[in-house]
Amino acid sequence: MQKLNFPSFMFRFKNSENKVAIFDEIRKKFIILTPEEWVRQHVVHYLLQDKRYPKSYINVEKIIKINNLNKRYDIVVYQPNGEVYLLIECKAPEITINQQTFDQIARYNLVLNAKYLMVSNGLNHYFCKMDFENQKYIFLKELPEFEK
Repeated sequence: MQKLNFPSFMFRFKNSENKVAIFDEIRKKFIILTPEEWVRQHVVHYLLQDKRYPKSYINVEKIIKINNLNKRYDIVVYQPNGEVYLLIECKAPEITINQQTFDQIARYNLVLNAKYLMVSNGLNHYFCKMDFENQKYIFLKELPEFEK
């Protein structure tokens, strides 16, 4: 797999039906390794190891309803009170992050109301704080430390 713009992390792999699978610390199972999953697992390890976000507050690939359609978010970090703290959208490295990507995460956030957003293709990362009052993003240099 391609080297990404993250620190080096230790991953667990196995072969499954002639495909490589990577262990997901959050879902506690092996997932077939795709380019997008490679990015997703780097983001999970970044949250756990670099940002020290509690594992119990992180959710990966769950379905949400948007305009009566089932959509699947990549990663959500909750606050202790159950509110969504951070919504993350992961793309494969060959996917360019553009306005469509931000439109997608904005649609998801209409339902989830996350305080912070992150978009990454593993090579480029964008961090934003939501300004709900003025309906805009405030771009940040990095994610904040987890607020309890």
